[in-house]
Amino acid sequence: MVILALFVLAQVFEALTPQVRKYVSSSAPSVLLEHVRVIDGTGSPPQPDRNVAIAGGKIVSISPGVDAEGPNVLHLRGQTVIPGIVGMHDHLYALLPNDGDRPTLPMQVSFTGSRLYLAAGVTTIRTAGSRNPYAELQLARDIEAGAAPGPHLEVTGPYMSNLVSADEARETVAFWAKRGVTSFKAYRLITREQLRAAVEEAHRRGLKVIGHLCSVTYEEAAQIGIDGLEHGFFVNTALDPGKKPDSCPESGGDFTLEHITREQSDRLIATLLRHHVAVTSTLFSTAAPIDPHPLRPEVADAMSPAMREAYLRWRAKPPPPQAALLLRKDMELERAFVAAGGLLIAGPDPVGIGGNLPGFGDQRQIELLVEAGFQAVEAIRIATLNGATFLGRQDRIGSIQPGKNADLVVVKGDPAAQIADIEKVEIVFKDGVGYDPRKLLDAVKGHYGEY
Repeated sequence: MVILALFVLAQVFEALTPQVRKYVSSSAPSVLLEHVRVIDGTGSPPQPDRNVAIAGGKIVSISPGVDAEGPNVLHLRGQTVIPGIVGMHDHLYALLPNDGDRPTLPMQVSFTGSRLYLAAGVTTIRTAGSRNPYAELQLARDIEAGAAPGPHLEVTGPYMSNLVSADEARETVAFWAKRGVTSFKAYRLITREQLRAAVEEAHRRGLKVIGHLCSVTYEEAAQIGIDGLEHGFFVNTALDPGKKPDSCPESGGDFTLEHITREQSDRLIATLLRHHVAVTSTLFSTAAPIDPHPLRPEVADAMSPAMREAYLRWRAKPPPPQAALLLRKDMELERAFVAAGGLLIAGPDPVGIGGNLPGFGDQRQIELLVEAGFQAVEAIRIATLNGATFLGRQDRIGSIQPGKNADLVVVKGDPAAQIADIEKVEIVFKDGVGYDPRKLLDAVKGHYGEY
């Protein structure tokens, strides 16, 4: 079996094109990560001083740390290994905010986005709404064929909003399902009838529907059968003034989040659990206007000049008056949801605004989960194994266990003691191939968000 596994990894590396191999720092059929701290993604305490053996793209063993020598031994004493991040609300387009002279238009960032994700330790993403599904499906094929570096892609179909009818919802799901998307995103103006049609068609095909809602409330969506709700508890409009069936009120959920009572939130959470609805935390996208975390130099370096200028204009604007209160309320509800047994998954919704870039945003999202009150190992589980569980891939990715894919991130330091160490990525393994984050970042320097 070991010989077969080594042969498989050799084939994987041989399939990589020169354009991908230039980012690889470790391609040996077997590698030993020596004297590492293991945070396995299950929420268990860190395992100090372990040797992690990789062969054939799989994790072979996790054993007590012992000294070893050889060309394929990585001496990593004092460093930590975590599972590859499973980003569940990630994007491959950027928005350059309007500067008065040109409109805000989505720009596909397949080249920069895929490299940024991988450099940050994100080895699987769900695109959670696509502006250009054809481009993302092609990128997914290129990555799997070894023609492009990047995470494994779970492509979500185009935003489903402003639909004409329930029939159009069914037709949209059927059309994109045949082309390879694995989920669908119900968007703000979808109606209950249209959502029901989309859910029925997707479920008939074994696929899932998630939602960034407004016209439909969380409880309505859960009863219809939606699989996941995006943006935490920010866009539930059940209590908003003037809320009418199938209409999106002006406050867009802010009023409901601010005024929901403990009794009402407990009832909502019970409904979500009863219908097995996951919730995606996107704390960074909502915290960005008030986030005191300084812009990291490598984030600024990745931005195009136009994106940096847009960031500075954005940063100069005063934050929304209720931003801090709403963020705190959402954090409280996310904790309550998890305490009740709900499946919380994570992604930052990175489209460039507020310095929220692919990969970097995923790391900051984990830090914010800790700021929300989760233990570091819990936050890492939310960002790894929980996402894999939602995707139905928990037997292959999401945690560090023998037999699973060698999707691993080596970080300098101890994120369990200091979560900011999650940013200090030294090497990223995907399917057993080790990538150099510095080379990936150098390739995109100054290009993210360029026209």
